[in-house]
Amino acid sequence: MVGIIAAVLLPLMPPQGRAEDHGVAFMYHRFGEDRFPSTSVRLEQFEAHLEFLAENDFQVWPVSRILQHVERGEALPERTVAITIDDAYLSVYTEAYPRLKARGWPFTVFVASDSVDRALQGFMSWEHMREMKRHGASFANHSATHDYLVRRQPGEDEQQWLARVRADIERGEQRLRAELGPGPALFAYPYGEYNTALAELVAELGYTAFGQHSGVLSRYADKRALPRFPVNEDYGAPQDFAAKARMRALPVVRYTPWDPVLSADRQPVLTVELAPTDLLREELTCYVSGQGRVDVTWLDQDRIHFTVQAPKALPTGRSRYNCTAPDRQRRFYWFSHQWVVVQP
Repeated sequence: MVGIIAAVLLPLMPPQGRAEDHGVAFMYHRFGEDRFPSTSVRLEQFEAHLEFLAENDFQVWPVSRILQHVERGEALPERTVAITIDDAYLSVYTEAYPRLKARGWPFTVFVASDSVDRALQGFMSWEHMREMKRHGASFANHSATHDYLVRRQPGEDEQQWLARVRADIERGEQRLRAELGPGPALFAYPYGEYNTALAELVAELGYTAFGQHSGVLSRYADKRALPRFPVNEDYGAPQDFAAKARMRALPVVRYTPWDPVLSADRQPVLTVELAPTDLLREELTCYVSGQGRVDVTWLDQDRIHFTVQAPKALPTGRSRYNCTAPDRQRRFYWFSHQWVVVQP
């Protein structure tokens, strides 16, 4: 990851005023909760992020508005970003909300309703959210339970699993609507974990869904599992944030396997097809979580298809393959695919 960001920091900002076909969504969880560095961003980091966006004339839109423009093929303003927040922790209300409200910037919170209904310590209340909604916040479904939805319970077959997960998602939506009224038809997978069956269920329920893998919102992104750039203490340095805010979408038109869940093969081969663009394909670089830079194997002379494989077995849990390449203007493009290794 560090190698990717170091490369991306080289180019200057492009000229202002152009229309674009993409936007960047950032994903936060906690703010100033230093006991949880893997999910929290330091307040000075968050303030630096907001200052960077303001000083560099970024447009901060609701993520639903960016998606509407992308889906319709409508141009977005240059430098358009969205702020999303998962889990409805209390620090969203006490720390993030006042700073965003002061700038008049919208944001979207994905809420797991059971934590709020049970008034768990460290979580917002429905009244907090009603206040925030009056000042530009929107709220969307993160399930009721925040369980690992791709993981079946003992003795559960696929139909029983799908029925349980459907009920979980529908209950979360019902609670949001009862307390906050209608909201955007968006869903964020708890822990960013999904498989094909879950993604198809979520689409059937009418949602556009988000994972927790990094990337850019564009016509190349799959509405069943859209990317966001995660932000925490480790990935919250101002220069890293700036590089990601400028990022573009690697023009991936197809990749296999799509399903990220692995049970046996822990060194999966990812095959990727790129659209014909002016990318400097010879500079395509890919990384594997915890294993650093890995070889890219081109499958044709035109450098349209390539494969990537982890040199070592992926650990249990979540891992990613990240790929990036520049174009002739030295603007950088990003693609990420998540893997989920579950115990057999």
